Amino acid sequence: MPNVPPEMIEIFGPNLATTEGQQWQRHRKVTATCFNERNNEIVWSESVRQSVGMLQFWSSKPSIRSAADDTRTLSLHVLASAGFGKSYEFQGVSEASPESIATSYKESLQTILDNCVLLLVLGQNFIAKPWLPKKLKELHRATINFKAYMTDVYEEEKKSIGLGKLGANNLMTSLIRASVENSTSTTGNDMQGGLTESEIYGNIFVFNFAGHDTIAHTLAFAVVVLSAHPSVQDWLSEELRHVLGDEKPEDWEYQSVFPRLKRCLAVLYEILRLYSPAPIAKCTGGEARALQVGDRAIVIPANTMLIPSNVAVHVHPRYWGQDNMEWRPSRWIKSVGGSSITRSEDLDAETWISPHKGSFIAWSEGIRNCPGKKFSQVEFVAAMAGLFRDWRVEPVLDAGEADLRVAQKRIMDMVENDTGQVLLLQLLHPERAVLAWKRR
Repeated sequence: MPNVPPEMIEIFGPNLATTEGQQWQRHRKVTATCFNERNNEIVWSESVRQSVGMLQFWSSKPSIRSAADDTRTLSLHVLASAGFGKSYEFQGVSEASPESIATSYKESLQTILDNCVLLLVLGQNFIAKPWLPKKLKELHRATINFKAYMTDVYEEEKKSIGLGKLGANNLMTSLIRASVENSTSTTGNDMQGGLTESEIYGNIFVFNFAGHDTIAHTLAFAVVVLSAHPSVQDWLSEELRHVLGDEKPEDWEYQSVFPRLKRCLAVLYEILRLYSPAPIAKCTGGEARALQVGDRAIVIPANTMLIPSNVAVHVHPRYWGQDNMEWRPSRWIKSVGGSSITRSEDLDAETWISPHKGSFIAWSEGIRNCPGKKFSQVEFVAAMAGLFRDWRVEPVLDAGEADLRVAQKRIMDMVENDTGQVLLLQLLHPERAVLAWKRR
């Protein structure tokens, strides 16, 4: 999640990112139950559906330059489905009709996420002032409508619980039910064991805030970088054809397919190794902490925020070898090989290479690691399956470029030199990567 002061994230209420000590443990216990395999099945099916829709849009054009915008749409739609049970058809950025007023749930959430920096910096009270410009008035309206929508869901789910009805598996309803189940008593507005209404809203916002642009930018990096690495696309397609065959996307089952797509997962890990969206800050809390470094004990004062350097850790030659700066997803896969087995048997026998503890921290480590780790993995792998089984992507040649190798080098030069930290690490001008999709 982006590193911003905790109090700025309490827009809708206290949450997992803003609490400490026993309060954090209470939040963690309840929220952890929501990120489960039932929800991952929703993430999988919706991500497959959205990626197929995105591919249909991309492949219908001679070329596209909207990869980053379109992956944000995919991410938003997956969050809408897995978070609230709302499903939308994919629309490319050039297909979507512009909306000036955020009236629906989707429009409200999109407005909030598109303007989250303004919202975090200015706060809800400030943007409510009537003399502000139109953009801030629309943002204020979006926050009101989004909270109203969450309140409606909250009240409906409480009624369903009271009537003994089964709930859906989306994050919102799961969070409400987990809070009720963990509540042993209620004193005022402090729900012992469970979460209060405002805490539920606060956590739902953080799930959306932390899970939207992170996966969207990661997918954009992956598509652009893969366009410059056709051999890795072939490597992915080989696995996807082996696991999926000619099955229709709607028949791809999460439980049987996801665990077998190790190469797709390797692409995610390798993108995150070199292009982590943001380091996850840690705080010592109310007491000093001792950090053992070799034979030295370093005491870090209380209430000190620590921000690890993901880049330094992820390219340290001690752990990543002399090709530490090379983007090579196969480093995560161990292949058996040998003349005594078939290619199919070799693919089935491939195993995952786990990194040295502490050398890969894209989702942080320890008890305060990212609770949405599996969610993001499932979403990314499903998107890779939807995009690369039957299709490949390549850069469109610029004027004066003789062949694809020149264009591929230009793309990687753009990735290396035109990437920067805004709120997250992202491609600063992704529209400069003009891409074309072609059927295999």
